[in-house]
Amino acid sequence: MLNSNGFDLWADGYDKAVGLSDEENSYPFAGYKEILNKIYQAISSKGKSSVLDIGFGTGTLAQKLYEQGHEIWGQDFSRKMIEIASAKMPNAHLYQGDFSQGLAEPILGNSYDFIVATYSLHHLTDARKETFIRSLVTLLKEGGLILIGDVAFENRMALDRCKEEAGDEWDQDEIYFVFEELREGIPELKFQQVSYCAGLLWIKR
Repeated sequence: MLNSNGFDLWADGYDKAVGLSDEENSYPFAGYKEILNKIYQAISSKGKSSVLDIGFGTGTLAQKLYEQGHEIWGQDFSRKMIEIASAKMPNAHLYQGDFSQGLAEPILGNSYDFIVATYSLHHLTDARKETFIRSLVTLLKEGGLILIGDVAFENRMALDRCKEEAGDEWDQDEIYFVFEELREGIPELKFQQVSYCAGLLWIKR
């Protein structure tokens, strides 16, 4: 698992590394662009809105929404990635910090039409995923939507199959989403498999 320094060092080459994995249809980012596109379409179809992006990285998705006039809020623990994202979105509300330790006070003081997390929540244990997602629901406006794109599987069997195929490339430190297990604690959670190792989860308030 990368810490904040690791992500700082990876920041300049992050988008390229992700894109290469997606183009090669290889773990862990196969389906990445389709995930982002589905989230983008869901948000952009609703007109201008307030969007909270958890672990926004270099702002690949947030920038597109920002350019459309959406109000962007976000938190990331890499100072270097925030610098890159801030240059793209000078009027966005971006905060530095480890979201697993809590969200910044200004973020908690606001409410959102959409809350997005792409490839960021797999750093949390399953129990903490559930607690964190529940806390995010309270930040949604009525009718708001949480959209989570990540390495995710319908069930444990599908995860084990991907793990076997990935071999030495498999990241043992990450805790990927298994929908059938997570929905036991969050029954209103919905899921769509997008690639063999990526899925979209959503929950509406």
